[in-house]
Amino acid sequence: MEKCLLSIDWDYFVRTEKGNWGSFLENGSSVTDLWYKRYIQEKMKGKDIQKSFKLSPELNVFWEKISRCFKITKDSKIYVSDSHALSYDIAKKYDLKTVCLFDSHADLGYGGLSSLNFEVNCSNWLGKLLKERQISEACIFYSAHTEEKPEYFKAMNDIFNIGYFKLENFNKNYSVPVIHVCRSGAWTPPWFDVKFIQFVKALGIPGEIVSCPARKWNPSSLSFSDQINYLLA
Repeated sequence: MEKCLLSIDWDYFVRTEKGNWGSFLENGSSVTDLWYKRYIQEKMKGKDIQKSFKLSPELNVFWEKISRCFKITKDSKIYVSDSHALSYDIAKKYDLKTVCLFDSHADLGYGGLSSLNFEVNCSNWLGKLLKERQISEACIFYSAHTEEKPEYFKAMNDIFNIGYFKLENFNKNYSVPVIHVCRSGAWTPPWFDVKFIQFVKALGIPGEIVSCPARKWNPSSLSFSDQINYLLA
């Protein structure tokens, strides 16, 4: 049975009523402070940003559906991080030639093939693995609410072995020695972090946390000074 890295982005399950709330900048500010800034900005418009995001119902059946195509055992290793770029290091460390990605973004690099000349980051790690021949195949499973389309990556699709699939029509079977679940805090709001933890724990296999700091979300406690600071950040 072939082996693969199962790489899952939490934003696969996070739907938003507004187009693009995300940020490709991954730092302490974008994963926490930026969400307070967005909250305050929407509040000034008379809106509650927390009502603009919902979790997909697929969240509740995901692991069950995964088990039909992927063999996960108690010996499978799980890594949890905030940045999806960690998948680049994991694929190399375990010498895995296939990556199966569940995400709202393909992470192949945005801006064409030239984006693969940049250093590894959350938006190009999968493309970098392909370009460097670290992997030979990428299987991408877009979330139902993605705004991307495979044709956006035509230049890469023409060169590399990239497939776009729906889980219900996926007829391959892979052994999964390692799973990476990332939070992508610049894209996913902190008030869903408890659900994120529950999702990871639902698999029943202990995981290793790699740079995924806890986020505190308590907008009702913000002072006027706090709000000014966040707006000016």
